[in-house]
Amino acid sequence: MIKRMEWEMVSRRRMFSFVGLAVASGLAFRPTDAEAQTSGMERRHERRQGRVERRSERRGGTPASKAPAQTPPATQK
Repeated sequence: MIKRMEWEMVSRRRMFSFVGLAVASGLAFRPTDAEAQTSGMERRHERRQGRVERRSERRGGTPASKAPAQTPPATQK
């Protein structure tokens, strides 16, 4: 009635194919960058922006968030 299972050794070839499938599925289902950002990272970014704005105001300039974006100078080849 009860069949006894026989354990067999796993060959290197089978193990290699298993590891290959695991790596391939890991590459196929990678999370996006948006999922990796945490609330702590957002708070840190907000604190940095606040410091930059306050520093800019003390120097008499416009805050960084309201300043026009600067484009890098064109390089000649």
